[in-house]
Order: sequence, then structure tokens, then C-alpha cells
Amino acid sequence: MTALPVYILAALAEIAGCFAFWAWLKLDKPVYWLVPGLAALGLFAWLLTLIDTPAAGRAYAAYGGVYVAASLAWLWLIEGVRPDRFDLAGAGLALAGCAVILAAPR
Repeated sequence: MTALPVYILAALAEIAGCFAFWAWLKLDKPVYWLVPGLAALGLFAWLLTLIDTPAAGRAYAAYGGVYVAASLAWLWLIEGVRPDRFDLAGAGLALAGCAVILAAPR
């Protein structure tokens, strides 16, 4: 599997896991929301190990751009808050940085 699909799946898993904690602490959801949240965070960590690079930090750095964009998609699709132009500009910059890291000739 190429890096981009892995990064997208990792972002969804991380956001879902973190949202479970957010929902428990801030939205008064029951504590059992943490069970799937922890599973999602474990899946996130495992997915990042699938990135074909000898340096973990580079895998994490490139993932950051995808995470930013996926977080704004979550904001819109799950939380019902439409990203504004500044959100979109920031995501574009983050994705550009991700592309530079992934496309570099190594």
C-alpha cells in the first residue's frame, strides 16, 4: 500500500480515538467510549509503522499534513462546522509540506 492511503486511514483512526476522549471529557459521554477510542489509537500507531521509511520522524512529519486536512474534514462532516478560508489555506500549506517530504528524491 502506498503512503497516502495509509496516512488517510491513520488520520481517521487517530481522530476517532482522540474524539472518543474528547466526547468523554467534554461532551459527558460514558467512560466506555474510551474502549473503541483506545483501539482506534492503537490502530493509528500500527498503521504508521506500515510507512516504508527507515526514519520514524520523517513518517510522522509527512503524516502531519494529512492529519490537518483530515481533522478539518472531521470538523465539517462529523461536527457540522464548516471550515473557513483560513482553515482551508492552512490545510493546503500543510499538505504542500507533506508532498515535499514524500516526493523528495531519497
